[in-house]
This record gives sequence, structure tokens and C-alpha cells, in this order.
Amino acid sequence: MNRHTTRKIRSLVALAAVAALVAAPVPASAAPVPASAAPEPASAAREPASAGHDRDLAALQQLRQRQDDAWQRGDARAYAALYTPDADLVTFNGDHLSTRAGIEEGMGYYFTTYLRGTRLLQQDERVRFVESDVAVVVRTGCVLWPGESACTDEALSVNTNVAVKRRGQWLYTSFQNTRIRPLRPAEPTANR
Repeated sequence: MNRHTTRKIRSLVALAAVAALVAAPVPASAAPVPASAAPEPASAAREPASAGHDRDLAALQQLRQRQDDAWQRGDARAYAALYTPDADLVTFNGDHLSTRAGIEEGMGYYFTTYLRGTRLLQQDERVRFVESDVAVVVRTGCVLWPGESACTDEALSVNTNVAVKRRGQWLYTSFQNTRIRPLRPAEPTANR
């Protein structure tokens, strides 16, 4: 193995290690407190942190359920309505849908062609609040084709959603979906 190949493998292993750290589950009780959060005025009415946190988690779960329902119905308008007007959505194959209108148009095409009759299946989810009104949601799951009840290895993917709370409502502002493909050892190169 030459130095270039060794460096490449080390870089890929380091990248995989960083990805594993980023995707490592964090207990729900360990939601980070933003360092930039300004202290509330003494007169501000305070509620227990867990009550607001639990409400936000429930709202994010409802948002996901609405997403699943819109997908299963093939309703591109309802699906796009879950995103901010300036949102970005990147599909597993790298198709970049930009803005709510672009998401509606792109998903409308997918729902009437490639994704007709499909539904989503979530295997796990990690929610991390980076600010009180910004959540990063990392999910593992797949698209189920008619007649399927479990994810296949080829359909399994990880997606990252950035949700923002605007005027009391949670919406997605960014979505990136990536198929899970384990790294394989590099093929030995022939001596030159």
C-alpha cells in the first residue's frame, strides 16, 4: 500500500469517526443550553425547563407525523407546508429543492413518479436543541414500497433536519438525506 492510499484510508476513517461522534445519541435530559442565551429579567414568568422542552419535543413529533402523513398521501403541497418559505431540501440522490415552492414542485414530481404509493418508516431519532428555537433532528429510516414492512439495506438512510420555531410554530428549514453505505477497504493498487 502506498502513502497516498494510506493517507486516503486514514482520512476516511477519521471522517467516519467524526460522523459517529456527531450521530451519537444524547439523552433527552441533556439538551444543551445555548451559551449565548441572555438571562431572563427577574420579573419574567418562568416555567420549568422540562415543560417547555417537553412541549417542543411533542411539537416536533407532530411535525414529523404530519410529514409522514403528507408523504403517504403523496400530497406535495402539505409536505412543502412543513418547511419555511426559504427552506432547502437535498434528496438522497443530491437533488437540491430550494424554497417551499420548489419543494412542492420537486416532491410533486417524485410523488407522482418514483415515490407513488410509498410511505416512510423511522427507525430512530435524535433531537438536539442548539438554541431554544432551533433543533437539529437526525433520523435513520427508509422509504417503504407497497407491500414492504421493514427497511432494506439498500433503502436505509440517515437524514438531518434543521427545525426552527417561528411565531410559536416549528417548521423545517433544511433537510439533507444520505443513503447509508458502509466504507469498504480500499482496493490495493498495483505497483507501478
